[in-house]
Amino acid sequence: MRRRVNLYLLFLIAPALAVFGAFFLLPLARLAITSAAGPLGFKIYLLSLTNPHYFTTLLNTIVLSIAVTLATLIISGFSGVFLTRNDFRGKSFIVSMLTFPLAFPGVVVGFMIILLVGRQGLIGDVTKSLIGEKAVLAYSLIGLFLGYLYFSIPRVIITIMAAAEKLDPNLEEAARSLGASPFLVIKDVLIPALVPGLISSGAICFATSMGAFGTAFTLATDIDVLPIVIYTEFTLLANISTAAALSIVLGLITWIALSVARTAAGTTVAAAG
Repeated sequence: MRRRVNLYLLFLIAPALAVFGAFFLLPLARLAITSAAGPLGFKIYLLSLTNPHYFTTLLNTIVLSIAVTLATLIISGFSGVFLTRNDFRGKSFIVSMLTFPLAFPGVVVGFMIILLVGRQGLIGDVTKSLIGEKAVLAYSLIGLFLGYLYFSIPRVIITIMAAAEKLDPNLEEAARSLGASPFLVIKDVLIPALVPGLISSGAICFATSMGAFGTAFTLATDIDVLPIVIYTEFTLLANISTAAALSIVLGLITWIALSVARTAAGTTVAAAG
């Protein structure tokens, strides 16, 4: 009987295993083989970490992704808890507008940043009328930061709102009744309860920012981030082995971040329970 059940379960998961192998394992193996097919072999990975241009680009990508993740968590954390705890006229409209950027691809987000802080952007026209000089931020890491922030907030705020709905308000009331200040209530009660959601959504935000291409491609004038370098190496320079190696490095960093976040979120939940 047990053998029949095992065969039945194997039959059910066989399609998932086939898709996983065809669309994940095989492309990943092909990337690894391609990266080692160049004249340097597997030394290409050492080059990707020691070459000043590649290393600076990797560092820029990581720092930018961390900055976007922190800013997104702060903005989405406060906004998500406030929207969950308060009912007011127009709340549904605000929530729909905050999640509306999910419908936009990265290219559209980049174009919107250009219209906002580009050479012909709204902010540039305002600063020119005030100080006589246009402020152009779109074609730099600042513009890319704004673009990543724009499409990261909706993803995180949905998770935070879902986590905030499960919180017990009685815990905060008990803390206040014991003399805790509003700051201590937030620090010792609210934030620890939201930590699993913050970690998981922050990890997704970081991974998305590391690999985002459309927005960076639209704004890529003075921007060195890893997805753009991979695209350049592959399409313009025909340096396929380097592009494959950089792709694997990018994937490994993202995978490590997601694994650490998953472990930390699980440990936090276990500790809280």
